[in-house]
This record gives sequence, C-alpha cells and structure tokens, in this order.
Amino acid sequence: MDIVRVLMVAPVGNVETAVVWYEKLLGRPADNRPMPSLADWHLSTGGWLSVFEDAERAGSTLLNLEVPDLAGALAQLKERGLTAGPVQTGGTRTRFAALEDPDGNRVTLLENPAT
Repeated sequence: MDIVRVLMVAPVGNVETAVVWYEKLLGRPADNRPMPSLADWHLSTGGWLSVFEDAERAGSTLLNLEVPDLAGALAQLKERGLTAGPVQTGGTRTRFAALEDPDGNRVTLLENPAT
C-alpha cells in the first residue's frame, strides 16, 4: 500500500471559533475552505490538518506536530496569545509541550533533536 498523504482531522463544536484558534497556532489562515464546516491547512507535502465541525466528536483528538525548534515555536505561540503547558522530556532526545484548542483537542508540539 502506498500512502500519498496523511490527514489529521480535529472535530470541533464551532468551526469559525476553531479556525481563529488554529490560525493563531499555525500563524496563517487556512489554505482551503472547501465547505462551510471545514478548514484545511497544508502543513507539509504529505501532511494536512483539517478542522471539521462535528459537535458529537469535538475534543476527542490528539494531534502531534513535530517542530525543529520547540523553544522558538513556543515563543511564536506566546506572541500570538497561545500558551502551551510545561516542556517535558520523553526518552533521551524528545522534548514536547502541549496545549488544547477551545474544544479540548490536544495539540502536542514535539522536538526530536538529532544530537
């Protein structure tokens, strides 16, 4: 099986409220709004994030986003009015910090330095 793209979907109670929050998180507007209840961000060649209005499932998602510089990413979030939890370590090299969108979907920023 060949995988062409990985799509993460965060169900939310109100897509417009979520879009404002995810614009702050990602530092830019959605790349596509194919329907009123959906917003897409193309994060990399093979990775997309969709925010989809689905009140029944809102708040049930865990999203992990790898960043090259966790401290820099956290500083950018702070400038945009978002605050992540404390930086934690996992294993011998991974550092991470998490925050939640307005519906409680957990977004974890991960840094896994090569050294």
